[in-house]
Amino acid sequence: MTIGKLLIANRGEIAVRIQRTAHEMGIATVSVFPDDDKNALHALTSKSPVQLEGTGAAAYLDIKQIIDVAEQNDCDALHPGYGFLAENHQFARACRDANIVFVGPNPNALELFGDKLRSRNLALTNDVPVLPASAMIDELTTATEFFASIQPDQNMILKAVAGGGGRGMRVIRNESEIEDALNRGSLEAKAAFGSGDMYAELMLDRALHIEVQIVGDQAGNILHLGERDCSIQRLHQKVVEVAPSPQLPQALRERIHEAAVRLALSAEYDNVGTFEFLVDGSDLNDDAAFYFIEANPRLQVEHTVTEEVTGVDLVRIQLGLASGQTLESLGLESTPTPRGFAIQLRVNMETLKNDGIALPRTGSLSSFRPPQGPGVRVDTFGYEGYKTSGLYDSLLAKLVVHSGQGNFTDVVARARRSLHEFVIEGVDTNLGVLMNIVDDPDVQRGVMYTRYIEDNLEPLLANRELAGNPNAAELGPKISLAGAQVDANDPLAVLSQGR
Repeated sequence: MTIGKLLIANRGEIAVRIQRTAHEMGIATVSVFPDDDKNALHALTSKSPVQLEGTGAAAYLDIKQIIDVAEQNDCDALHPGYGFLAENHQFARACRDANIVFVGPNPNALELFGDKLRSRNLALTNDVPVLPASAMIDELTTATEFFASIQPDQNMILKAVAGGGGRGMRVIRNESEIEDALNRGSLEAKAAFGSGDMYAELMLDRALHIEVQIVGDQAGNILHLGERDCSIQRLHQKVVEVAPSPQLPQALRERIHEAAVRLALSAEYDNVGTFEFLVDGSDLNDDAAFYFIEANPRLQVEHTVTEEVTGVDLVRIQLGLASGQTLESLGLESTPTPRGFAIQLRVNMETLKNDGIALPRTGSLSSFRPPQGPGVRVDTFGYEGYKTSGLYDSLLAKLVVHSGQGNFTDVVARARRSLHEFVIEGVDTNLGVLMNIVDDPDVQRGVMYTRYIEDNLEPLLANRELAGNPNAAELGPKISLAGAQVDANDPLAVLSQGR
């Protein structure tokens, strides 16, 4: 089939990004927004904006209303973006029942990977390693007995069965912490995903977070487009992403790629998705251990860096695959060789108190001037005069830099220059900390791991008056920090709603 009109069931930078590719392909688009989001860029730039009933996240999560809008506007396809309803198998089935093409994987894959315990079982049946874990926790003793089974120098982490984006996760270092952490994590998971089911898993203290970009067609062909290193995180939420990973030995890289493809084939995966792994960074070599943790059956926030190093427009690929095209017809007969390195830095509207609690911030963008130049891309919905909303996620812009040179330090230098050129006034952001991250000699050498921010908090928070935040001197005990933990009512969070 050929997609003629596409409803984009999302907001913010990803809605604008999807809209642009669709228009390049000659596909008409329909955008949706509630009244509180009427001045958002995706609504203002749309030729066919449709106002939704309701406010905030609830409007974007209203399956019936969104399907009705698609039908009333003769849309033959719908792109869910990321977050909100993107991973909701019931939404995908509702689209299918209405004869609307869902631009994403089939509902069975969404249902499978929406359950982390089922996903783990898939890995085990395909000889892909996973970390030791408990069964679903139906009573406190399930968690305490698992904690007792690990070594004294090891820790465990509580996770939501239906969770993602760091929501519901709690690190446990002492048995006395379990009951309270389990209760809090379960409540957070219930609010975010509609399910408070939890399980426990062994925690790697020195880990790399590596994800593999997968593409699959409806004929059963699967291909990977390389990996992304997402190891710099705050509270289990990604802050900086790199493609390809500058720190993986080649043999280890290939082993992870092969495992991701094997899982995707077993799941009969179609369209675009990401398979995620933790790598034991305590002894990084060709034979280092790695473990499957989850699959994200959608377009990732950080898809941009893969696009930059491969030259592949992943939204165009999504639309082509949803139309029934094969990988071969889309020019993807084999994995492209990556060209240099790309880095994405998430520019968030947020501050952090000295006690480590992160707070989303709002305001009017009195000045908003993204950097420019060769190898610089900014995906954003910001513009001067825009009044941001506390009803939505704190992500304001994704700064993406690329260097075709083989030296990782070249792309870091481009990131440093671009961050210093980025002017944002009227809203507090994390630009200062991002600058301090790329100024770190370890990061410049490609050394990254999941506890990097926690282990380097003091130097990352230094020189706040000088680090790109025009209001930093007025913050007192509050300072900008990357990857803030978003309030439970925040709709994207970044990716936790609509599972």
